[in-house]
Amino acid sequence: MKKEILKIGGMTCASCAANIENALRKKEGIIEANVNIASEKANLMFDSKKISLDEIKKTIKDIGYEVAGENVTKEEKINPEITKLKKRLLISSIFGLPLIYIVMGKMIGLPMIEITKTNNIIIQLVLSTIVILANFSLWKSGVKGLIKFMPNMDSLIFIGTASAYFYSIAVSAGFLLNPQISSVHLYFESAVFILLFITFGKYLEAITKGKTSEAIKKLAGLQPKEATVIKNGKEIKTPISEVQVGDIILVKPGEKIPVDGIIIDGYSGVDQQAITGESIPVEKKKGDEVIGATVNITGSLKLKATKVGKDTMLSHIIKTVEEAMGSKAPIQLLADKVSFYFVPSVIAISIISAIVWLIFGQSFAFALTIFVAVLIVACPCALGLATPTAVMMGTGLAAKNGILIKSGKALEIAEKIDMVVFDKTGTLTKGKPVTTDIIEIKKSKKEILQLAASIEKHSEHPLAQAIIESAEKNNLQLSEITNFQAVIGKGVSCKIENKSVLFGTRKLMNDNGINTEKIEHQMQKLENQGKTSMLLALDENVIGIVAVADTLKEFSAQAVNALKKMNKKVAIITGDNKRVGQAIAKELEIDRVLAEVLPQEKSEEIKKLQEEGNVVAMIGDGINDAPALVQADLGIALGSGTDIAMETGEIVLIKDDLRDVVTAIDLSKYTMKKIKQNLFWAFFYNSAGIPIAAGILYPLTGWLLNPSFAAAAMAFSSVSVVSNSLLMKRYKPRIE
Repeated sequence: MKKEILKIGGMTCASCAANIENALRKKEGIIEANVNIASEKANLMFDSKKISLDEIKKTIKDIGYEVAGENVTKEEKINPEITKLKKRLLISSIFGLPLIYIVMGKMIGLPMIEITKTNNIIIQLVLSTIVILANFSLWKSGVKGLIKFMPNMDSLIFIGTASAYFYSIAVSAGFLLNPQISSVHLYFESAVFILLFITFGKYLEAITKGKTSEAIKKLAGLQPKEATVIKNGKEIKTPISEVQVGDIILVKPGEKIPVDGIIIDGYSGVDQQAITGESIPVEKKKGDEVIGATVNITGSLKLKATKVGKDTMLSHIIKTVEEAMGSKAPIQLLADKVSFYFVPSVIAISIISAIVWLIFGQSFAFALTIFVAVLIVACPCALGLATPTAVMMGTGLAAKNGILIKSGKALEIAEKIDMVVFDKTGTLTKGKPVTTDIIEIKKSKKEILQLAASIEKHSEHPLAQAIIESAEKNNLQLSEITNFQAVIGKGVSCKIENKSVLFGTRKLMNDNGINTEKIEHQMQKLENQGKTSMLLALDENVIGIVAVADTLKEFSAQAVNALKKMNKKVAIITGDNKRVGQAIAKELEIDRVLAEVLPQEKSEEIKKLQEEGNVVAMIGDGINDAPALVQADLGIALGSGTDIAMETGEIVLIKDDLRDVVTAIDLSKYTMKKIKQNLFWAFFYNSAGIPIAAGILYPLTGWLLNPSFAAAAMAFSSVSVVSNSLLMKRYKPRIE
């Protein structure tokens, strides 16, 4: 199975995207083909043993479209397209506006130069021909679509403008051959007006579409062009493309970190906002990892390159965001299906409408007006742009906030989530035990901690490090011990200054004849809080209790509280015993705890929740969370987690901040709201526009939709849909 992203040229509307998708899906070996009209890219998944990339390109070219490139992961240059449209618009305006003035100026009271009817016709013919030649690519594309029985928006424009143009030529020829004809109805200005407004609309659309992909452009622009590599003691400026894994790189204050790496010398604050969304610089020291494209603020850093080129986090983010922008939300399938059948249906409606009016005794000129107006007003551009532009903005905004949304599907599912399940260790909690309590019984806290750390220095128990680190923070000098012995599952025993010392469970104390009844209530109180409690005894007397626990992350409570305010049910899933799980749940005010769940059982627990009718989001960070992330309706992985978790998660939280779970769900809801608004107006516009253009109001009001106004309305409908998506820039996260 192979994935490719191809840049497609020559698409004009949603029906073009649908035509390409249908042509590709008919080919054996194509597993998935999504064509995005807004980003002008095809996201492909195919079996390379059954179909080659060259065959795929040929299929696209055979139906009249261009393949501009493949593996598009860098900034796309939209400027050439804008420049081309600007030139077309300029020529159309210079030669088209005088024609419109000649025909319509008198109607609106503008001063006119008197010219003969013959000269008037010749001027209109010449000016309209120049405008048509300037926009001939539209005709060419339209004819191609008709010949291949895959009509698109350009096909509608071609039929409408060509009908008006050639009808006007025929009438003009008749008049020039017989000047005695008194009534001459020409439609040169309709053809010109349509082409002028279509080009103007496309020009505005290209500019606004370019703005929807600003997130990709900004991300691509973050990469510095060169790095200072240290070789043989010398600082050498090296192009970023030539930096290799293992190179030693010097980054001075104020410079961008060129690649992902590990600091081998130096200390500094690093601004990671561009990648993670964090507003406060993060302190970095020897041994810490740094991300390429972040900014070194204060001190000089020496780092060893660990990831370069396409393997860096920035490249991974760009690729993920780009794939998401090219993907389709399920809601778009309806628009795609409508667009595929829409253009042929519109052609049929326009012909039937014209014939009906002819049957009812109207003139050919009247029927032609109806025919052209229906064709032009019904172009399905707005329908095709409604979903992808909003998805592009949504995924771009998410990336800006340190959230990677991998697909349009993830956006749509996130909106429907009603239950959020958190893995406990490493997700809600830090995943690293710390010393939380020291209970004095016969010695001071300082003495208890000093003795406990002296013992644990020789232990390999996972909790030992928490006690040692606590002693180090308090600058305690550890004692020498002898006769160290680990008692499996119970604790340790040793001698310090010829005194017998025990450190461990009740069972260890009881086995050595030490009564623990007097301190049982204190032990239970700590254990009910989810803490692991260890007794310290000196010469057969308990002198203190040391409690160790995995503590909550900084924003866990805030995230859970915000989710509950959004009316989401929240649950914890953990392999720990029920008491520990319930202690964390009580602290966070979570009602449901799934405890003592083995790694392989997590996905089954998620399945049970789904069978209860819940739409479940699973948040996790480890390898053992991967099956549950896949089983859940929406998998959300922490950026600090394992590669497997991040691969299986449909949303990745880069900066490991659980408040971003809230932002991801809220942003998805906001994006879907915009998609629904766009689709409503696109469907409403076409539904209302076609009958009006067909003349449904004429018997009642005597009003007929002029093809020129139909063109203007069609052009601005597309721009309005894209502009509505651009308004998403105003989005603010629910919790800061």
